[in-house]
Amino acid sequence: MKIRILTAFLGVLMLFLSATAGKPGLSGVEGSKPPVVSSSKPNILWIMSDDHTTQGIGAYGSRLAILDPTPTIDKLAAEGAIFTNAFCTNSICTPSRATLMTGQYSHTNGVTTLFEPLPPSRQYLPKWIKEQGYETAMIGKWHLKDEPAPYDYYAVLENQGWYFNPVFRVRGPEPWPNNEFQFPGYDCVHSSDAITRLSLDWLKQRKSDKPFFLMHHFKAPHDNFENAERYDWLYEDDFIPEPESLWDRANHGPQGGELYGTSVGKRNERRNMGHHMFVDESLSDKEYKRVAYQRYMKKYLRTVKGLDDNLEILFKYLKKTGEFDNTIVIYSADQGFMLGEHDYIDKRWMYEESLRQPFIVRYPKMIKAGTVIDTIVNNTDYAPTLVELAGGKAPEDVVEGRSFVNLLKGKPMENPRESTYYRYWLHMAHHDNPAHFGVRTKTHKLIFFYGMGLGHEYVTDEDTPPHWEMYDLSKDPKEQNNIFQNPEHKKVRKALLKELVRLREETGDTDDQYPALKKLFKEEARKILAE
Repeated sequence: MKIRILTAFLGVLMLFLSATAGKPGLSGVEGSKPPVVSSSKPNILWIMSDDHTTQGIGAYGSRLAILDPTPTIDKLAAEGAIFTNAFCTNSICTPSRATLMTGQYSHTNGVTTLFEPLPPSRQYLPKWIKEQGYETAMIGKWHLKDEPAPYDYYAVLENQGWYFNPVFRVRGPEPWPNNEFQFPGYDCVHSSDAITRLSLDWLKQRKSDKPFFLMHHFKAPHDNFENAERYDWLYEDDFIPEPESLWDRANHGPQGGELYGTSVGKRNERRNMGHHMFVDESLSDKEYKRVAYQRYMKKYLRTVKGLDDNLEILFKYLKKTGEFDNTIVIYSADQGFMLGEHDYIDKRWMYEESLRQPFIVRYPKMIKAGTVIDTIVNNTDYAPTLVELAGGKAPEDVVEGRSFVNLLKGKPMENPRESTYYRYWLHMAHHDNPAHFGVRTKTHKLIFFYGMGLGHEYVTDEDTPPHWEMYDLSKDPKEQNNIFQNPEHKKVRKALLKELVRLREETGDTDDQYPALKKLFKEEARKILAE
């Protein structure tokens, strides 16, 4: 890969020199001279991590909260609002980020898998925010392939990005993506530290009196969970609490005991934690699983601690400049993540740990401290919400989501969601997850694993047997009992199917271009309705 230091591009060079000066690692905020902001509008700081699931955040009260992994994020939640039913609509990095930029479902914005770009013409969010008088910046993980051209400033990781001494792409004299610089250093510079330095330098060097809209997006804690050296021994002597379903899957998953050609209880060689954590294959199954889980979780949580510490530094700067309380601070992740639940890693599934996103907002001028919001929202709603917070309104003929600003104000949301729609397209790719779609309400979930590649790139053309899963989340929040075939739940099953059909029609995801799938779903639906 060819790396160019933009000596001809003075602004970028000065930012680069400032960002890489001094000892690598965490740094303070001394010497900052913030611009005077005359606007009465609040700044907006949208922090997003990659794969940081709610189980890895203390404020969400999971089994990992006892380890205190996120004190800075927890304080943010205590001083603002925490959403307990925020969901993604396609649990994979690139599609989720495209939904954030457009307010649209994957089939509408055209980014259904990891391989489609989102062109600048459809990067709506920064355009709409700029129209409200904001200076915009995108710093960190981008992962949408095309240039983030609508932003006033950007420094984004090359593709997935490196954990150490990362390469950033910026605007410069040559066409995208040829303007690059790399964080050097005597010691390795971790990506979380680098992204925070760049955000701090952009904030310090701003000349505009406009409010800022800064998207500060970490690579962490995306696998393979490489932490900064200072965290190498964190949790070394701790035993990480295990989910019960790591050992006992009960009646989770397809009924009949077969999981896509692999018997339940056996290790899928491409989808087990030990394979990724280099665990000794000669260990017994029980010991192998325990060692793998502990190693996996400690590496994951070390990267989480690194981003949380960096947020403390970022917030310290905003407090010093007097802008913290005048800034809408949002913390989220692109999707959830499986941390050993059901003996799974990664995301993609429509199961709770992968489907649910953390979403936390602090803005004391609007939001009462300690607010807990359990209304269903999904990531198509984030763009219209941000635009309204900036003082505008997203075009209703473009966005498919709906603003939930009223919830932040402590008021009822207009036309709140009774359910949310989900679809995963990357059939049997990477982690052998079959393609599926489904509906989630406050109390239940219905998933149809249709198991077709539909001609998408990098997916298998081999279909997997279609099957259904249904969970009563009010009685079975850990999804340990697939009740789809239980005759006692026939009425609920039909109601959920009707809601799924309604959502597919409402969103326009009716598979008219895939006649084989459309026929399959129609036949399966007819069986349920005929019961």
